[in-house]
Amino acid sequence: MFTPGQIGKEKASLVMLVRNRELTDALRSMRMIEDRFNRKYRYPWTFLNDEPFTEEFINFTTGMASGKTQYGLIGIEQWSMPEHIDLQKVQANMETMVAKNVIYAGSMSYRHMCRYNSGFFYRHELLANYDYYWRVEPAVEYYCDINYDPFELMRTNDKLYGFVMAMYEYDVTIKTLWDETKSFIKSHPQYLAPDNALDFFVDGGRASRRGDTEIKGTYNLCHFWSNFEIANLNLWRSQAYSEYFAHLDKAGGFYYERWGDAPIHSLAAGLFLPKSKIHHFGDIGYRHAPYSRCPQDIDSHMTGRCLCNRAEHFDDDGYSCLPRWWKVAGMSIGAGPRYIPH
Repeated sequence: MFTPGQIGKEKASLVMLVRNRELTDALRSMRMIEDRFNRKYRYPWTFLNDEPFTEEFINFTTGMASGKTQYGLIGIEQWSMPEHIDLQKVQANMETMVAKNVIYAGSMSYRHMCRYNSGFFYRHELLANYDYYWRVEPAVEYYCDINYDPFELMRTNDKLYGFVMAMYEYDVTIKTLWDETKSFIKSHPQYLAPDNALDFFVDGGRASRRGDTEIKGTYNLCHFWSNFEIANLNLWRSQAYSEYFAHLDKAGGFYYERWGDAPIHSLAAGLFLPKSKIHHFGDIGYRHAPYSRCPQDIDSHMTGRCLCNRAEHFDDDGYSCLPRWWKVAGMSIGAGPRYIPH
């Protein structure tokens, strides 16, 4: 799907899940993306909300965008608890987590958001004609010019999932997620990809092979931080992921615990794909509070491509899982080569 004035060659959209009251933060993120990348490509923006967008929101975001803008309403059935969920159990577990000061423990809307990002955003009719998306959050920062088309990189290099940062998840929020994932693979071993990234998720494990009846080991909590994603929508539209999400949704962990879309997307990409189809955007400088990453190569800074403090670099943080990814993927440590279009 190409829109009038679009310069980029791919069927792709920037996607933001956002509320009307987050307009200022949305505009800040848009300004960053437009200045650093999109003004040269004019890809469309897709905004999604569980309430109708206001005229003010539409007018200001349309004015900020270099490409087409479109605004979608999320159906109530996708932004509410399924009928099979035990509300009393949910409330009791939420109170326990609040007492332990778990972040977002008392938020039902946060749980709706995680479930929506895990199982529904890619089904929205506004995205039906696209192959790729770039997830953009309100109030994020981009530190570096992106002088190529990441969507084109994904297509020409046969990459299906792209990320910037990787970290550990809060154990208390996903206590049963790994057990449910293992249970799913045991019932659907055909979805386990050859040369998958199990070693990224399991300490001292081995990459399981297609046809194995189960995956073993204890989950180390590593995941790709999904507030930045550039990915192929068909990964989530696949039968493997559709059945995986249905299995997780039936288990109820989005509400009984506080499952996030980040570990779910990560486990799915890491187990259903060969690790060669996962791309680390090492040349992208990015901040989503409270973490930042700044490319370390001197060239990016001496040429003015990046403006950030190289000392504020989450890759080297003890909470980062990126060194583990470099090892699993067979990559050298550093900013990573920048893609040069053919």
